[in-house]
Amino acid sequence: MLLDIEGTTCPVTFVSETLFPYASRNLENLIANCGDDPSVQALLHEVEEAWSSDPDPQANELLLQNGNSPLQLRCLVYLRWLIKADRKLPALKELQGMVWEHGYASGDLQAPLFADVPQALLRWQAAGIGLAVYSSGSIAAQKLLYAHTTAGDLRPCFRSWFDTRTGPKREASSYRIIATQLGCDPGSIQFISDVKAELDAAHAAGMQVLFSQRDGNPEQDPGPYPVIRDFNTWG
Repeated sequence: MLLDIEGTTCPVTFVSETLFPYASRNLENLIANCGDDPSVQALLHEVEEAWSSDPDPQANELLLQNGNSPLQLRCLVYLRWLIKADRKLPALKELQGMVWEHGYASGDLQAPLFADVPQALLRWQAAGIGLAVYSSGSIAAQKLLYAHTTAGDLRPCFRSWFDTRTGPKREASSYRIIATQLGCDPGSIQFISDVKAELDAAHAAGMQVLFSQRDGNPEQDPGPYPVIRDFNTWG
């Protein structure tokens, strides 16, 4: 069982209205306090490289306006723009995860899962079903979210974790890589997501797919795919 997070196990609003604004507000502190950390520096250089090759006119305009600023300051401008645009740059996701780590540790953040999710995860685990996560958030951020849910620490339910460093979620090749890493035939994997384009890619890779139709999700049209509204109805 391969699971998306946002709109599948956790409300979209927690990500869009809580996690993203929290990261945007606190990225400056992270960069200022950890800017000399080699891992943070490496991520900032990755951000700068992505910015220099970004074809978006708005990104180019920001680069022209801020190109002479110190690395930390100019990257902060681009990072905040990426968050607002909901772009999936892996370096951004890792920096966000670092910010959220402080938020979860301080008690500022706690992840609300859909009511049916914790019981279903524990039931599937007990039944011997291998559970894995594939989300655009970094693996570190995924683990933080499941470690600090309103139902407690649910990380032990999962065997494997995948993010966009594996590959884009809308490309079939990413799902083939996941199947290989899981040591499974794609046809034996059930993928659940609230994004039809992701289901298209997983289906093209040979996986079974279900469309997560939850209240508040931006997408409600499942296309040709079967719908799941409550995890307790599966398995």
